[in-house]
Amino acid sequence: MSILVDSNVILDILTVDKVWYEWSSNKLMEYSENNKLIINQIIYAEISMKFSKIEELDEVVEEANIKCENLPWEAGFLAGKCFIQYKKRGGSKNSVLPDFYIGAHAAITKRAILTRDKGRYGAYFSNLSIISPEL
Repeated sequence: MSILVDSNVILDILTVDKVWYEWSSNKLMEYSENNKLIINQIIYAEISMKFSKIEELDEVVEEANIKCENLPWEAGFLAGKCFIQYKKRGGSKNSVLPDFYIGAHAAITKRAILTRDKGRYGAYFSNLSIISPEL
């Protein structure tokens, strides 16, 4: 199975987050044993802010055995449709949110997503398999 890894999980590990480091690092290790871990350009951009050089980021991604994959065109279309739902529900943002692209990528490719943000993904991607903390 392939799993899309949300930036919040990776950032928990990179920042040694006091609340989420343990959960995120344990889940990343657990799922890396028998699954292909994936990020896309949006996740890459979100985690890039913690690095001063692209080579540093690429090294961390490679060491974590995370593969980079392009965002499918179909995911862009689905992200737009989900954004329309978001606006109809009273959402205040004026451009398609990164989470919609990420969720659409997982949904279009029929992958699970490893994230701490179950709420938004669950609200807009009903058939998405979400690996998240039980809160």
